Amino acid sequence: MVGIQDLRRPGGYAVQVLAVAACYYGAARLGLLRGLAVEDAVVTPIWPPTGIAVAALLILGLRCWPGITIGAFFAVLYLTTPGLDVLGTLAAQTCAPVVAVLLLRRARFHTDLGRLRDGVALVFLGALTAMLISSTAAAGLLVLTGKLDADSFGPVWLAWWVGDAMGVLLVTPLLLLLHGARWPPSLARWKEATALTVVACCLVPVAVYSSLSLLYLVYPLLIWAALRFQLVGSVLCALLTSVLASVAATDGVGAFTGLSRIEIMAKLQTFNGSMALTALLLSALITEQRNTRRSVEKACQELVEVLEHLTAGETPRPRSQRDTDGADGMDDRPWPTGPL
Repeated sequence: MVGIQDLRRPGGYAVQVLAVAACYYGAARLGLLRGLAVEDAVVTPIWPPTGIAVAALLILGLRCWPGITIGAFFAVLYLTTPGLDVLGTLAAQTCAPVVAVLLLRRARFHTDLGRLRDGVALVFLGALTAMLISSTAAAGLLVLTGKLDADSFGPVWLAWWVGDAMGVLLVTPLLLLLHGARWPPSLARWKEATALTVVACCLVPVAVYSSLSLLYLVYPLLIWAALRFQLVGSVLCALLTSVLASVAATDGVGAFTGLSRIEIMAKLQTFNGSMALTALLLSALITEQRNTRRSVEKACQELVEVLEHLTAGETPRPRSQRDTDGADGMDDRPWPTGPL
């Protein structure tokens, strides 16, 4: 938080905008490394810039929106020569994350994703609803400018929408959690995290590149990650799997061998979407349950203290005094949270 406060000083706003633009453009270049040809257009299965844009607006505030426009402009410039239709594309790419943040604020979204309602809001408001703006505008402009046949609008729109939504579902939660993470975690957690990483690096390539279509093998891995490491672990596993699945899909190998472009797009987007939803909602539910249990344990501990004072014939101290005596400004919550 110190770094963000420093950026709010005179001149810090320009640094924020340029940083958002650079991150957006860099993520766009990464996303464009792998594309799927759908009808007459090339779309990306995962568009990371949308996730970066939503996270930046949630962390830094809505005033950094020009960074999204600048980053999107250079991303378009990398692809093609700018024309009048580019203005509409830039407006849509900027408006969609802004609307996502406004909807999330309306739903009283918490960036720590500690409640199930936060996960539901991010999925249905931040990803599925807000990203309709960018996909509809982009596909519609392609049709209006003659770059896309009207009959191809549906498949291109769907692929564009899912790609933008996947960026929000996979990238935004990870950035929000990394921003609020408390370091360093305990040594025991590092050991289990290392074991999870080794298993993921061995299991995910087998599931994705096997010609037997073993994609369902990643779900036990997601459940393990969600139970032990909540959103951080499950989103990292989902992101790794989505990236490898996108690479296999664009190469037409493994679980995507022998499929047409439309079939590849449908299978990949269905798999990525269901996996991201599982990781996000399951982790949010587990986190909410653990927070509730922690609150109940704290209330029981306070009740025991009150009963001890009453038994001894003493007057119980006010709760504010107990909180002051028992904490020195540090949060005693473990990172990540402990086992069930």
